[in-house]
Amino acid sequence: MTDLLVERHEAHASLTLNRPEKRNALSVALRDAISDALGDLAQDDRMKCVVFTGSGSVFCSGFDLTEFTRAADDDAFGRELWASSDRYHQAVLRFPLPTIAAINGPALAGGFDLAIMCDLRIASTTARFTHPERAFGDVVYGPLHDLVGGAVAREVTMGGRELDAQEALAVRLVGEVVEPGALAAATDAAVERVCRAPREVLVRTKVKALRRGGFGAEAPTLDL
Repeated sequence: MTDLLVERHEAHASLTLNRPEKRNALSVALRDAISDALGDLAQDDRMKCVVFTGSGSVFCSGFDLTEFTRAADDDAFGRELWASSDRYHQAVLRFPLPTIAAINGPALAGGFDLAIMCDLRIASTTARFTHPERAFGDVVYGPLHDLVGGAVAREVTMGGRELDAQEALAVRLVGEVVEPGALAAATDAAVERVCRAPREVLVRTKVKALRRGGFGAEAPTLDL
C-alpha cells in the first residue's frame, strides 16, 4: 500500500496521508514521499495549490514514535530521521504555492504541525488539536504563533491546552468547521477560490506571507 496518495487535478493536487492503520503517522518514508511530491508539484506550471488530508478518521497522529525507539540504538538512522524531518518541514512550510489542510479528524503533535504549516485550514467537527509530545520533547512553535498569536500559542505548547474544532475556529486556527460529510465540498470550494488568482500572484503572495511570518530563512525542525 502506498503511504502517500498523490492526485493531480486541472490546477491543484491532493496529497492524502495513507497509513490509516498507524493513524497516518509520519514515518521517514512518508515524510520523504511528501517532500518529493511537493518538489515535483512546485515545478508543474499548471498547479495553483495543494490539499493535504488523511485517510480514515484521523488527519495525522504525528511522527511515528517507533522510529525514535529505533534511532536511540542506531546513530545512522537517527541522522536519517532528523535530516528527513528538516527537509519535510521546509518542503511543506516553504512550498511556493498555497496549501490547504482538509483536517478530517484529530491533528496531533506533528500532525498539528502539518496543519499549521499550511496556509488555509478547513476542519471537520471531529478534529482536535494538541501537542502530547510536549511531555517528552520540543514542539514546533513558530508557525502556530504566526497564526494565533503568543497567548494561545503558549497555552497550547506550554500549558497543554487541547482545542476542539469549534475552539480552533474561535481562536482563528482554522477558517471553517463543517460536518464530516461536508468536508470534501468545503475543500473543493476553497480550492476554487484560490485558483481564481493567477499562479504568479499566488507565488508572490506566498513569499510575502512567509517573510511576514518570519520564515525568510530555512531552519532545523526544532528551531521552528
